[in-house]
Amino acid sequence: MEKVQLFWDPNGIELDRLGKKSKSGDPADGDTPYVRMPIRMLGIDTPETSYQGGEATGNNKLNELKTLLETGNFDNWINPAFKAHILPRLVNAGTRQISQGQQAKAFFKNLLDTRLAKPNGTNRSLFVLAADEHFDHYGRLLAYIAPSFTTTELASVSFDQRKTFNLLLLESGWASNIIIYPNLPKNSDLRLARTAVKNAVENDLGAWADPLVLTAYEYRMCIKLYNACKKAKASNGFFVRESDWVQRYCIDMTTLKVYSPQQYLQVQPYNRLFIWGNDIRKAVGELNLIAAE
Repeated sequence: MEKVQLFWDPNGIELDRLGKKSKSGDPADGDTPYVRMPIRMLGIDTPETSYQGGEATGNNKLNELKTLLETGNFDNWINPAFKAHILPRLVNAGTRQISQGQQAKAFFKNLLDTRLAKPNGTNRSLFVLAADEHFDHYGRLLAYIAPSFTTTELASVSFDQRKTFNLLLLESGWASNIIIYPNLPKNSDLRLARTAVKNAVENDLGAWADPLVLTAYEYRMCIKLYNACKKAKASNGFFVRESDWVQRYCIDMTTLKVYSPQQYLQVQPYNRLFIWGNDIRKAVGELNLIAAE
């Protein structure tokens, strides 16, 4: 090969392999293929429908986790307040999570059918606003999505008609907010999301109607905690790290106080902003965060 002095080796990203869900059509030209790919809607988290084996597996693992927490000696690495919060929520948690996930999916499907429909019977295109960090570690595009309107239409459509699907799911209560630094929306959108979730929580909308609700991120965390507790029991408490099951710091967006990963419960669900451990030092400087007392 001929020598080239410039050296650059980008990391790149491997897009999610979707099997039958991944489709490509005829190319527009020699350098433009059409690819259908998944979008992970930013700022929201709906209940799971099939995580880690689905309903039966979730019930078995989290019912067993309840027993482990009640009988095992894990207090040296599990916060007592977190334990008290989570214990009553573990009974048949898989059934409740999957049921809520199916309802969230049905609600979203209805939103797509109604909000993308045009008066002439055709479907409206989808407006996609990608995040600064374009892809997650599964290769999904991180974005806000909404119906796409022409310039002429935008002059007459209302604010409600222009709302993103992300925001509508928060308003319905079928999604919790999960805003993760550095993918932060602009201040006005952040306030809209907070207001939507606050209203849903206080009025028991969607999944919040369940007094023992586990948000999707809590549900996934509990599955990881189950694995950590099994590991701790097998090794008499050795080789267990908090990062095996909970990793994100929690920020109260109204006070800018930083809470350790297990202390997220001290922040109301609608005020939570999450930061990965690797990003916390940078975030403290950029966002002027302060340590919680």
